[in-house]
Amino acid sequence: MKGAVIAGAGSGVGKTSIATGTMLALSRRMKVQPFKVGPDFIDPLYHTAATGRRSRNLDTFMVPGKGIRGIVGSASKGADVCIVEGVRGLYEGLSGTSDSCSTAEAAKILGLPVILVLDARSLTRSAAAIVNGFAAFDPGVDIRGVILNNVSGKQHEDKLRDAIGRYCDVEIVGMVRRHEGCELKSRHLGLKTVDGREGEVSALEALADDLDMDAFMGICESCEAEFPEGSPYAEHSCGARVAVPMDEAYCFYYEENLECLRAAGIEVVTFSPLAGDPLPDVDMYYLGGGYPELFASRISENRDFLEGLANASAEGKPVMGECGGLMTMCEAIVDSEGNRHPMAGILAADAVMCGRHGPKYTISEGTPENPLFSGMVVRGHEFHYSELRLRKEGRFGFRIDRGQGILDGMDGLVSGNSIGSYSHMNALSVQDWAGGIVERLRRFANMQKLLFYWIFMIDLQKFPVFNLLMHASHCSGPGADEKRSFQESCPWPEILNHGTMRLSVPENLFYPCIEVA
Repeated sequence: MKGAVIAGAGSGVGKTSIATGTMLALSRRMKVQPFKVGPDFIDPLYHTAATGRRSRNLDTFMVPGKGIRGIVGSASKGADVCIVEGVRGLYEGLSGTSDSCSTAEAAKILGLPVILVLDARSLTRSAAAIVNGFAAFDPGVDIRGVILNNVSGKQHEDKLRDAIGRYCDVEIVGMVRRHEGCELKSRHLGLKTVDGREGEVSALEALADDLDMDAFMGICESCEAEFPEGSPYAEHSCGARVAVPMDEAYCFYYEENLECLRAAGIEVVTFSPLAGDPLPDVDMYYLGGGYPELFASRISENRDFLEGLANASAEGKPVMGECGGLMTMCEAIVDSEGNRHPMAGILAADAVMCGRHGPKYTISEGTPENPLFSGMVVRGHEFHYSELRLRKEGRFGFRIDRGQGILDGMDGLVSGNSIGSYSHMNALSVQDWAGGIVERLRRFANMQKLLFYWIFMIDLQKFPVFNLLMHASHCSGPGADEKRSFQESCPWPEILNHGTMRLSVPENLFYPCIEVA
């Protein structure tokens, strides 16, 4: 697979702008599959807007070992080249003495060459010293090129070219001048989000005009890395549907989580609460993070959305929220000015805006109270500016082994089959992340169907032409307890009059059927 890693000498060197502009320029003539090292949600939105293909996260903390190779292989099907944007500086990771969870580690696992982005503002010979230092620091990292950003003019460019050419064995891939209108705006969780439209990042293509695209592609084509193309997800035949809000208030999702749900046979239906879309009638709701605090007033006015979530949770449908989704599940969001905005009220707590928490990696173990992930150890990350104020003692679905959570080392506030946590879980941190979700959906669907048929069969007593036979021999396998409970509660004799009727519940439990003989 052709590809390269665009890494920075540090944060703030223009890595995201240049990576996005390069992806956009290349996408004019080929299919580009983008990736982002680390737990970032926002940079992948820029990549997706530039390429038209969903950017994926490559994080060796959340997906340990060589698991990220499977992500690259499966996501890159049909692509001509993969471009990976690094995180922070090339060698920054979990500690100061190892490359764990760094861009360098990811590049070595993937076997991809690295193109280093360096802010050359006010630098000439020192730029050569920095490049050589990066190249010599870890011989296992294949630094093949350098992009020099913030070059002020021709004189500056000539001096940089002379210095790099004389002292470095690294190809100059680009000299990027200072471009007006290419600055990316930020807010409290990082860069300002984009909604996936190319027009929102089109200005960044001007940065690629300063690159030697032949040299860039030459480095990409020198890569001979091969990746597994099989699906990294456990597969199920669920047949359920999950609604996922997707707009500027709810836009922080690991693409792997949504793909994991699809692999489990769960149809993902998206909608926009901010646009006033009606709440879809589905089997489950998954509320990701984002910026609900910035749109709290508008969300609070959407009673169809909030009351629909509350009613669904009260009926026993699972509602799962992460960070901003957790805040939406609370009784209210209290903004930084003290204004209280009523929310869904599924959880007996208020989400109050406060100081910064994180970013931190998390390791969470599902407690017996967890309706979806009991006994599962999942990895993720947390980064938020709110905290929960509980109105009563709560039940928690996660015990935090690493991270902060909601309260006293616990995360995942539980109400019925619903759970909200600060941690953003990564589905590929465990073998079968969706397995517990599928089982809970099956149990809920089974109980709903049995309840419907129990009411339906009570009505049948009015019509003596029907006979009802309930066979205990059918009570085995998944859902057996529910079926036995149903049979034992039947208030009518087994045989009423003419003919027979049998209730059968197939193994998938989603579509019990009645056979009339």
